[in-house]
Amino acid sequence: MEEPSGPEWRIHAAVGTILLINTVFLKQSFSGPWNSESFTLGLTGALSLGLFYVAWYRFRFRRRGLIPWVDLWENPSSSARKVLLSSFVVLSMAWISGNHLQDLLPSPTGLVLSLIGFLMLTQSVYVILSIGPLSDD
Repeated sequence: MEEPSGPEWRIHAAVGTILLINTVFLKQSFSGPWNSESFTLGLTGALSLGLFYVAWYRFRFRRRGLIPWVDLWENPSSSARKVLLSSFVVLSMAWISGNHLQDLLPSPTGLVLSLIGFLMLTQSVYVILSIGPLSDD
């Protein structure tokens, strides 16, 4: 699946940027089948983050896909520690946004950040265990 020059990632990044600008600054939306413009705007923001992830993955690993397998990592032990530390930062941001910044941010902000933080935590623990105590070597 690896392509010499890598798959096209700029389209995903451009569309993600346009959607994020609309979500954060322009706030143009429609009510959709759920009769809530703010829900549609939130979905647009989530879609933009997904497109940014796909663009990053294609740019970084020069292949199509969504899951950064451990064999794609250049230095798994160092990277796993960085992802672990980053997950604690994201989980701290989730706690702060859900408690102290609740009045300033949309209600599900803490929940979304918690989801992202726990996914990062799960991935880093998996990598640490797979190259450490649970390795085949």
